[in-house]
Amino acid sequence: MTSLLLRNGTVIDTAPAPRVLGRADVLVEDGRIAAVGPGLVPPAGAEILDAAGRIVMPGFVDTHRHTWQTAIRATLPDSTLPAYLQRVLGELAPRYRPDDVYSGTLAGALECLDSGITTVVDWSHIMFSPDHTDADIAALRASGIRAVFGYCYGGGDDLAALAAETTRVRREYFDAPPGNVSMWMAALGPEIAGEERALAEWRLARDLDLPVTVHMGGHGAESAARGLAFLEDNGLIGHPAMYVHANFYTGDDFKKIAANGGTVSATPGVEAALGIGDPATGRSHAAGVPTGLGCDTVASGPGDMFGVMRAAYFLERARPGGAGTWFTTAEALRAATLGGAETAGLAGVTGSLTPGKQADLVVLRTDTLGMAAAHDPIAAVVLSAETRHVDTVLVGGRVLKRGGVLQGHDVPSLLDTLRGAAARITGE
Repeated sequence: MTSLLLRNGTVIDTAPAPRVLGRADVLVEDGRIAAVGPGLVPPAGAEILDAAGRIVMPGFVDTHRHTWQTAIRATLPDSTLPAYLQRVLGELAPRYRPDDVYSGTLAGALECLDSGITTVVDWSHIMFSPDHTDADIAALRASGIRAVFGYCYGGGDDLAALAAETTRVRREYFDAPPGNVSMWMAALGPEIAGEERALAEWRLARDLDLPVTVHMGGHGAESAARGLAFLEDNGLIGHPAMYVHANFYTGDDFKKIAANGGTVSATPGVEAALGIGDPATGRSHAAGVPTGLGCDTVASGPGDMFGVMRAAYFLERARPGGAGTWFTTAEALRAATLGGAETAGLAGVTGSLTPGKQADLVVLRTDTLGMAAAHDPIAAVVLSAETRHVDTVLVGGRVLKRGGVLQGHDVPSLLDTLRGAAARITGE
């Protein structure tokens, strides 16, 4: 048995809601949280990590990220969704080679880990060939992050080929116990692709026992209503699904999603930046829908959860007439941790410090001008912390960042590769 004790940190747990436990220890055994409390006695031979003067908390869960886009960071600031679709998906994506997918996804996953994101839902619509797909999965596994691989077939309009390749990926990579990387169907239909493709995707997901993550609710009120009606009419609304960009759903829509076991991923930073619509973060949560946060795309927004939490917090509290003042820093932190785990179907695995869960943990420094003398540790995490404060990161008990440095990766070499890919892809 391998054991590790994080000793004497300021511990924040998130179940059932974020709360500060005070100075305490967290004991990890064989990759899982074994105990949380003051004065824990470690087993003989346990590694001791001194967390005094640090915050110890669950890792962040990013519920929606196009991880492959790391090489096109900040290509579309001050833009719109139509411009994003044309530039990124219409012009830049087709220039990606499989090795570009590997370097971009690996760099994006390491960016997540560097900033304390221990779980990511990788919504991958760069799957132009089996080689592109294999490269993405290899990069996720090489990074060490916990990931949901959202597979979106990109080989064309042949629905038989869609079924064959999706089935290959499912059987080849995910029939056996998947380890830290599992698979979902990333569906284009019914709001982006036509209904024929939507039926093929959702029915195939049901046949292959894959949950669905789908962009729905963010293309206007009429499209949102039509999309939900399509799922109802075809007996698909009860299939496990994460609705991304649920901006135009009504209160009744959210109740319907909740009643059918659906979840919502909000990306408030990018949704605001691209003019997608009023983020649904607070409305969906208040309606009883498990709701998580996502970074979405670094082409138009930040790649760390600190910026996303702040976007969610400020946008909710700015609602007219004080309608959003119930959305506290604790609500923002929950959406970024346990709420995200619930959204991604991983509430029994990660998102809190509940004994028995995987030890996906983050240790934050507080000995900087930006974090010192914080009276409320939860508020400090949401309002003040940055990537530079992430000292230590564990995924499944494995230390992937220590003393502020990522472990086991040649980051300078990867960055050189990424810069080369970026110059060729963008033509700059």
